[in-house]
Amino acid sequence: MEHRVDAAAVEAAAELLRPVVRRTELEHSDRLSRLVGAEVLLKRENRQIARSYKVRGAFHLISGLSDAERARGVVCASAGNHGQGLAWSCARLGVRGRVFVPGNTPRQKRQRIVALGQGLVELVVEGSTYDAAGAAALTDSLETGAVYVPPFDDPRTIAGQGTVAVELLEQAPGPLHTVVAPIGGGGLVAGMAAWLRERHPEVRIVGVEPDGAASMTVALAAGHPVAIGAVDTFVDGAAVGRVGELTFPLVRDLVDEVVTVEAGAVCTEMLDLYQVEGIIAEPAGALASTAVRELAGSFPEGARVAAIVSGGNNDVSRYGEILERSLLHQGLRHYFLVSFPQEPGALRHFLDDVLGEGEDIVVFDYVKKNNRETGPALVGIELDAPGGLAALLERMGASPLTIEQVPPGSPLFTFVM
Repeated sequence: MEHRVDAAAVEAAAELLRPVVRRTELEHSDRLSRLVGAEVLLKRENRQIARSYKVRGAFHLISGLSDAERARGVVCASAGNHGQGLAWSCARLGVRGRVFVPGNTPRQKRQRIVALGQGLVELVVEGSTYDAAGAAALTDSLETGAVYVPPFDDPRTIAGQGTVAVELLEQAPGPLHTVVAPIGGGGLVAGMAAWLRERHPEVRIVGVEPDGAASMTVALAAGHPVAIGAVDTFVDGAAVGRVGELTFPLVRDLVDEVVTVEAGAVCTEMLDLYQVEGIIAEPAGALASTAVRELAGSFPEGARVAAIVSGGNNDVSRYGEILERSLLHQGLRHYFLVSFPQEPGALRHFLDDVLGEGEDIVVFDYVKKNNRETGPALVGIELDAPGGLAALLERMGASPLTIEQVPPGSPLFTFVM
């Protein structure tokens, strides 16, 4: 049976999913609205079943399988959220499944996959990237006959994920100027765009991906999907090294713009979402609202903008790194190698004459652990405001101490990240 991705397919999926998935809230964000001069609405898919929109695509595909296909079981690869959606769908539909995840998948997501599967789903950890897990899942499908459930590159998955757009427009208090959605493999934005372009062609559609895994940006430049090689897995829900063969032409033809954002900016937005709106978002879940901040100036005053908060499966143990990355991105935390001579008062000089008011030491660690008298120290300093760095560097330059600033990305950051 041939499956298409168009507005009718997305609407059919929406009808099937209405009694199954949650109709997630569409909430006004005062913070973002004031920041960008537009009315910003957040579509809360982080409150979806399994805390992600991914359940929409997984359930839509599996529910349409024949009895013979269901009997063979299903298998998928996932960075975590698709696996949770598949696990919940398997438990709901009584189908056995296996979920392959890369080793960098947060523990919280692994535990949730097992719990949601209710004994019907097996978790397999394979490789260090999503693409390695995907290859293992495909091999498993060929060897066992289990039906492979793609996380994004299947018309049924794309149509299911596109149902977010149907709900969004039903809930919006008036016409939308822009919709911003995250991109990993491209399933969500492709499905949304397929429906929006037919039913609301006036809406501007923006896709956003992390700059460390900008596989759609690379594909658009090349004219076809390309394996990008090194992938920064911090934004694990969107850390895909090659976009889909089906999602690519949909994004190319239907999406107005694809932008990238830095991981540090994503971390800053995650913290703002949590501290101001009380929203728990994983890194991929904060991609769209991060892009809204950076697109400020591209919206007409008072325009209505919607951003998809796509997932809320964030491991609490990651917040230390998230805070660190945010402070680095904002220019509020800096690291230095300071060589203290073997003489009294060297550290006191650093504290009294180099550090200024509102500058605090947050890390002090001797790099050479076996010789603390002569080894340089890695010193982390937090500032009240990014503009204070120039004065700090001037005082360091005037000091008799040997002080070297550690650039972001240095291997020395393994001491603190």
